[in-house]
Amino acid sequence: ITKAKMPEEAEKVAKKQLDRLKGMQPSSAEYTVTRTYLEWLVEIPWSISTEDHIELSEVRKCLDEDHYDLDKVKKRIVEYMAVRKLKNDKKGPILCLAGPPGVGKTSLGRSVARAIGRKFGRISLGGVRDEAEIRGHRRTYVGSLPGRVIQGIKKAGTNNPVFVLDEIDKLGHDFRGDPASALLEVLDPEQNSSFSDHYLEVTFDLSKVLFIATANQLDPIPWALRDRLEIIELPGYTRQEKKMIARKFLVPKQLDDHGLTPERCDITDEALFEIVDSYTREAGVRNLEREIGSTCRAVAVKVAEGQAKDHEVIGAEQVEEILGPKKFVSEVAERTAEPGVCTGLAWTAVGGDILFIEATKMPGKGKLTLTGQLGDVMKESVTAALSFVRGRAAALGLDAGNFLENMDLHVHVPAGGIPKDGPSAGVTMYTALVSLLTGVPVRPDVAMTGEITLRGNVLAIGGVKEKLLAAHRAGIKRVIIPERNVKDLIDVPEEVKKEMEILSVKRMDEVLALALKDPPASIIELAKAAQAENHPTA
Repeated sequence: ITKAKMPEEAEKVAKKQLDRLKGMQPSSAEYTVTRTYLEWLVEIPWSISTEDHIELSEVRKCLDEDHYDLDKVKKRIVEYMAVRKLKNDKKGPILCLAGPPGVGKTSLGRSVARAIGRKFGRISLGGVRDEAEIRGHRRTYVGSLPGRVIQGIKKAGTNNPVFVLDEIDKLGHDFRGDPASALLEVLDPEQNSSFSDHYLEVTFDLSKVLFIATANQLDPIPWALRDRLEIIELPGYTRQEKKMIARKFLVPKQLDDHGLTPERCDITDEALFEIVDSYTREAGVRNLEREIGSTCRAVAVKVAEGQAKDHEVIGAEQVEEILGPKKFVSEVAERTAEPGVCTGLAWTAVGGDILFIEATKMPGKGKLTLTGQLGDVMKESVTAALSFVRGRAAALGLDAGNFLENMDLHVHVPAGGIPKDGPSAGVTMYTALVSLLTGVPVRPDVAMTGEITLRGNVLAIGGVKEKLLAAHRAGIKRVIIPERNVKDLIDVPEEVKKEMEILSVKRMDEVLALALKDPPASIIELAKAAQAENHPTA
C-alpha cells in the first residue's frame, strides 16, 4: 500500500480494509472480496506516469511515418504537445475522430501514443448497453469488478496513457442505464480529475489521460456528450491518396504478411489504380488492403509451386486474371442518356456516394408516385420541386394550363433496398422533372447537390467534401453546388478541384442551363435573368 503512492483518501480506505482483513477468517467469502479489492487498489498506477516526447519535430516525424495525410489531427496533436512544452500541468484534450470506416481512426490512436512516448489503452464501446461497464459494479455484487476505464488504465500501467474509446457512436442503452451518460464524467476535463468508480469508491484522476474517441457518425452521439468532445472530421481519401497509401504502407505490409519481398514481387501503379477504380468503392482503404492481399496470395501460390519468375510484376492486365471480373464499372453516362434521369450526390456513414433520380410520365390524371424507400424530408423535396415546376411552366416552355392534368408522374431513386432521406436532392429532383417534361437529357458528366425553396433559391447543404470525393471517384467532371457552400471547398483536395469543374449557383434557373445537354432558349433566358439578378451592374 505504501509503495503504490496512492492519494491520501485512497490510502486511508486501503489501510482500513487491511485492518478488516486481518480480523477475518481466510476461508470466508468476505475475505476473498476484500483481498481482491485491496489488490486492485495496489495495482492501479496512481503515481506512475511516462515522460512525454516534447520535441515537436520528432512527434511530427513519428506521425508521418505511420499515416499519410490526416493533417488536421496531426496539427492538433502537435499543438497539444507545444502547449505541454510551455505549461506542464495542461489537462489532456478529449478528441473525437469522426469519419467513414477504414480511414485510420483507431490506428491513429496507437500512432499518437508512439509519437508522444505514452502507453496505449483501448476499449471498444460498440454494443455496450450497461452503465456499470463504464463505472463498474458495487462490491456488494458477486464477482464485481471496476469499469472498463479503470481496467484499461491498470492494463496500460500508467496514469497518463493515450486512451482510445472506439465506436463511441455505437453505444446502446436499456433498462440497466445509459453508458453515454456515464461517459459524461469521464470525458469532461473539468470533472474527470475526480472520477469515481462504483467498485473502487475512491476518486481517480483521469485529467492526465489523452482520450481519443472514434465514430462513423456524429448524429447518434447524445448532444451532452458531443458537447464535451473536440470533433475532428476525417474525410475519405482521393484516388491518388489511396495509391500513395497503398505504395507506402499497404503493399509492403501485405508482401511481408505473405512471405514475399519487394525484390520478389512488385505491384505497379497502374495495377493499384485498377484495383482502386474497378474492385473497391469506399472512402477508406480497408477493401483496398484486402484486394492487395488477394493479389499477394496469388503470387505466393506461384512461388510455393515453383512456377514464379525471379521477379513477378503485377500490372493492370494481371489484376483481372487474379481478382476476377471487375466489381465496379462507371455507369453514369449510360444511365443519364435519357430525359428524366439526373445524377445527385449523397452523404452516408461510409463516405459520399452518387445516386440517380429517375422520373417518368404516363397517361393519367396528375398523380405523383414516389418509390425507392424515400424518407419524409425527401418526399417533401420532390413535392416542392414539382410545385416549383408548375409555377414556372410557362417560362420553361411547357403548356401552363394543363400539362399535368393528362399525365401521372413517377419519381424513383435506386437502389430500392436502401433507405434515403434528406433535403439535399431537391436540385436533382427539379432538374430530373424539367428534363423529363421538356424532353432534354441531362449532361452525363454532371452531378449536383442542393436544397431548393418554392421561390427557386438553392440553399446550403452538408458533407460537401465527401460528396465531391464521391463524384470524383465516379468520374464526374462537372459538379453544381450551392453558392453558400463555396466556403467549404477549402477542405477539398487540390487534385480534385483541378480535375473537376465546380460551379456554384444561387437560383434554380442557373442550374438548368448548366446541367441540361442542349437547354432550350427559354431556359437560357431564365438563367441570364437569374445571373443578372445575382450580380447587378451599376
